[in-house]
Amino acid sequence: MASAAVSWFGDEMNAVPLRNNKTSAAAVRSVTVLGATGSIGDSTMDLLRAAPGRYTVEALTANGNVEALAKLAREFGARFAAVADASKLSALREALAGTGIETGAGEGAIIEAAQRPADWVMAAVSGAAGLKPALAAADRGASIALANKECLVCAGDFFMQRAAKAGACILPADSEHNALFQALASGNRDELVRVIITASGGPFRTWKAADIEKATLAQALKHPNWSMGQKITIDSASMMNKGLEVIEASYLFALSPDEIDVLVHPQSIVHGMVEFSDYSVMAQLGTPDMRTPIAHCLGWPDRIKGRAAPLDLAKIGQLTFEAPDYVRFPGLKLAYDALRAGNGATTVYNAANEIAVAAFIGEKIRFGAIAQLVEATLNGWIRAGNLAPLTGADDAIAVDHDARKMAMTLLPQIALKAS
Repeated sequence: MASAAVSWFGDEMNAVPLRNNKTSAAAVRSVTVLGATGSIGDSTMDLLRAAPGRYTVEALTANGNVEALAKLAREFGARFAAVADASKLSALREALAGTGIETGAGEGAIIEAAQRPADWVMAAVSGAAGLKPALAAADRGASIALANKECLVCAGDFFMQRAAKAGACILPADSEHNALFQALASGNRDELVRVIITASGGPFRTWKAADIEKATLAQALKHPNWSMGQKITIDSASMMNKGLEVIEASYLFALSPDEIDVLVHPQSIVHGMVEFSDYSVMAQLGTPDMRTPIAHCLGWPDRIKGRAAPLDLAKIGQLTFEAPDYVRFPGLKLAYDALRAGNGATTVYNAANEIAVAAFIGEKIRFGAIAQLVEATLNGWIRAGNLAPLTGADDAIAVDHDARKMAMTLLPQIALKAS
């Protein structure tokens, strides 16, 4: 297992290893996939399937899809399989009867999966439920491919501190952060000017503000480039996802808000760029396929054969860029506001957005009211004097819980205002 090296940030140990003083990881590597039946898990399992003999599977988990989990556990010879839904333990045991695969169910079983002795862990459990398992893997010094936004958005400060203290290695699995991860290795901390996260602009990139305000669910789900789950696709349409990525980048790479820019790039070929003091800009390019950043994490510090389509720039023909519009997409500006406020404000931003998106899906609010509810919740939280440093997972989960309650309380008036 590769341990966290002296990093790009200077002489201190850091959980994201960005320097090139790395050793090969070519030996057989044991892996655990938390969230094996979701979209990220599916891409991870596809890469494992394409590299027989290079990886062994220690543990697999799922939220509630027992049939798919059992099928994967059998296929890959996992030692342990766990389902988050405690009521489905009997079904999982029955599905794996006679295999010798250990089983578990409930939150404790997911944490146990993370604690088992795998070299490399894919942390792809969605939502706040993914925080404690990821911390469990970090606390034992594992290499963690981080695909769970909440670990950083809700708990970035202490999550990264605990990972560094334990010698864990955090590998960004999101396409934009993985791009920055690769590009940052080209320079030193004192040479950095800024990082640039690219955004597709989503389905409403060219729409007028009035049309965005009343967009339907079907329209919000028509992403031009990526095939993703419902929640993240709606976040892309509102550019809230880019706000979440700005927050993640700040915690992952110890960057101030002023060192992080967003650039709209409709083709989704350039995933991230880093500008250094000589004004050289290093970029990572690739076809829009999550298997590329996951393959980089899975092979790190080596590179493995990918499964995405090769990049054909001649066929694409042109790459275009434009500045983000904070008026039509206010959710992005709110992310910077929350990041500057600190002390749990980013947790509130995420929690309020999840309530807002659920309300939009449930046809309780218009699309344009998503950002309005997030802003109202953030402002209410700050006015109430609730900002305080988060020192552990329980703090983050408590803030998440209370912010959701506040957002739910504010929801009727936002719905009425937007109607």
